[in-house]
Amino acid sequence: MSTSSLRRQVKNIVHNYSEAEIKVREATSNDPWGPSSSLMSEIADLTYNVVAFSEIMSMIWKRLNDHGKNWRHVYKAMTLMEYLIKTGSERVSQQCKENMYAVQTLKDFQYVDRDGKDQGVNVREKARQLVALLRDEDRLREERAHALKTKEKLAQTATASSAAVGSGPPPEAEQAWPQSSGEEELQLQLALAMSKEEADQPPSCGPEDDAQLQLALSLSREEHDKEERIRRGDDLRLQMAIEESKRETAGQEESSLMDLADVFTAPAAPPATDPWGAPVSMAAALPTAAPASDPWGGTSCGAPVSGTPASDPWAPAPAFSDPWGGVPCQ
Repeated sequence: MSTSSLRRQVKNIVHNYSEAEIKVREATSNDPWGPSSSLMSEIADLTYNVVAFSEIMSMIWKRLNDHGKNWRHVYKAMTLMEYLIKTGSERVSQQCKENMYAVQTLKDFQYVDRDGKDQGVNVREKARQLVALLRDEDRLREERAHALKTKEKLAQTATASSAAVGSGPPPEAEQAWPQSSGEEELQLQLALAMSKEEADQPPSCGPEDDAQLQLALSLSREEHDKEERIRRGDDLRLQMAIEESKRETAGQEESSLMDLADVFTAPAAPPATDPWGAPVSMAAALPTAAPASDPWGGTSCGAPVSGTPASDPWAPAPAFSDPWGGVPCQ
């Protein structure tokens, strides 16, 4: 079992795809071989079930929306769609006509691989064939009737071959031989598709299937854990950015409030100064005036003031002797 098959099985389990969706995913895989006729026949039979029809067409349209390196998804989806238009329920062709624009856009499909090979040419050519078939009602009706008849004959042949044991071909098998060149060409295409599938499909390794499945599950789990870590990291960075934005907003609001406070605050009173221009400290350092002497204290005329305290004004004046012989003042 290839790695792509294991990965596809894991996705089928994880996404809980239905039986019809799993068959469509297998028929339109990225494997380098085409879808088997038996698988496409099973899908065509499921289109007659209403629920399965919706699931099948939904998965086919999803495959048609792929691009780039998944060009095989697109090409195989159109191959399956053509088969279902011819052999499946009539609702398939009706829905394809209603959504023909989705097929028309594939006429411009582009993809060049690493070797420089244009892989989109196959998709573009298939899209042109499908659009031409859907637009031609008569051709569509003829090819549908022819394909249904051929499919029925092939089913009868397969049943008769499994029932026959060492006997000649039964009458049903003889009637199953192609009666026209168109039937022969369709049978040849189906046989070539089945042969190519059997030749290209790698042999399954039974004993190693469990180990490979466990490996695929482990890889899927690691991818899921990695995506979860990335998501948590993104959430953490987003939370940090939100917190940083809140802090910046709060800082801006605080700065605005401080600016308003500076505008409306009264200016401080200027320091008191001396009216004569001297600093307060210098004015305080100046000596205070000496207290005035007693106005009743008597002094001698022309005599210097004594540094001693004034005498009693009612006491008799002391004798004053003038060294020059002067008379004291009365």
